[in-house]
Amino acid sequence: IIGAAVAIGIGKMSFGGLGQNPFNPALVGRVFLLISFPAQMTSWPTPIISRTAYLDATTGATPLSVVKGGLISGTPLSELMAQIPSYKDMLIGTMGGSLGEVAAIALLLGLAYMLIKKIITWHIPVAVVGSVIILAGILHLADPEVYASPTFHVLSGGLLLGAFFMATDYSSSPMANKGMLIYGVGIGVLTVLIRTFGSYPEGVSFAILIMNSFTPLINKYIKPKRFGEKPAIQKAYKN
Repeated sequence: IIGAAVAIGIGKMSFGGLGQNPFNPALVGRVFLLISFPAQMTSWPTPIISRTAYLDATTGATPLSVVKGGLISGTPLSELMAQIPSYKDMLIGTMGGSLGEVAAIALLLGLAYMLIKKIITWHIPVAVVGSVIILAGILHLADPEVYASPTFHVLSGGLLLGAFFMATDYSSSPMANKGMLIYGVGIGVLTVLIRTFGSYPEGVSFAILIMNSFTPLINKYIKPKRFGEKPAIQKAYKN
């Protein structure tokens, strides 16, 4: 309720309502909750595989929180990876996490549907995920015991949800394809930097909001090609 009130009241209506918001309203509410209630926002019910215990639910830290806390305490990454769900579990969603972010395969199906229906283009999702893979891969090669692998970064947390459904919001993302690529790369780089060197285990929400603030600047200098417009060289040749 608190997050919804902040998202609608501050993230959307204070800027003029639908289509006028420079920031993604859902992320405004989520970041407010992350800052105000960090413990509650990083501990979620985990799947109960065995029904022998009389439990309604068990809570646990997300994989990102486990890795972040362990690295701060000096635990090698190889030991921490044994404490979190496998990549297969992350892919199908049998792990704790926020609603909508845990099942990577479901998010990929959602992306495929939106691309087929031409609701979004490939530029932002590919730029976000691609830049995360490249930067996380470089860091992982530099020190595998300190920096997590690109696969972990992609499958854990809200990266896929943010890249596919949040960063592609029409009113807060650039209009031109080249601008979308720059915007997406910025989100991916900031996500890895915040996750790796920041105080919060998750950085997707912060990264998207930061790049939302750069959208007007990107739109100012990188504008979409007008329909029917021809290159200046081609015009001069015809004249």
